[in-house]
Amino acid sequence: MWKAVLFDLDGVVTPTAEVHMHAWRELFTSYLEERAEREGGEVEAYTDADYFDHIDGKPRYDGVRAFLASRDIELPEGDPDDPPSAETVCGLGNRKNAAFAEVLERDGVEAYPGSVRLLDHLRELGTPLAIVSSSRNAPSVVEAAGLTDRFALIVHGGLAAELHLEGKPAPDTFRYAAEQLGASDAESVVLEDATSGVAAGRAGDFGLVIGVDRGTGADALRAHGADVVVEDLAELVPAGADEEAGR
Repeated sequence: MWKAVLFDLDGVVTPTAEVHMHAWRELFTSYLEERAEREGGEVEAYTDADYFDHIDGKPRYDGVRAFLASRDIELPEGDPDDPPSAETVCGLGNRKNAAFAEVLERDGVEAYPGSVRLLDHLRELGTPLAIVSSSRNAPSVVEAAGLTDRFALIVHGGLAAELHLEGKPAPDTFRYAAEQLGASDAESVVLEDATSGVAAGRAGDFGLVIGVDRGTGADALRAHGADVVVEDLAELVPAGADEEAGR
């Protein structure tokens, strides 16, 4: 039996990856338009492919840097306290976060039904669970989804920064979560929908890395190190487990 199961959040437990995608699209579409109008010339438009290629699964400011680099745009780093209006890496990241928080507060979030089924099954087994997310918003998302009591630990972007843990695709945040739950890498399972997160699981040599294909593509997830790829976490619940649990 596995001693710890480590879940990414957005796109694995909750459909908030779509909210993140919308917020990133809004940010960079408007920013690129502002920049083109100010400096003249044409700028390659932002697309959803940019999200998967440069942003998905990474800490927020790392995503900003990676996307800007893809357009050969250099900006000052700034400071995490920069206002959303600041034209810095941190300012743009904070502008995106403000848009995400607004949507979350307005619309709320519900977990994927299949993910809840797997969480129910693992609770019946008594398996320690953790959320390992690059998002600083992870605790509020888990709370909004009504799942706070399911996880012994939430490792989020803010905690990772405080502990000086390198973000995905480095394995540090997953490894920290496993240690806190009393498990080694080899005794732990990683569930991820982003190639950067899957790569983190493989870099840490975790016992099992499960890719969740919510649009990234099964081939891409396997290429980055997924041992198994599913489209819904309900596929991981053994047949008859719901009936045995009285559901």
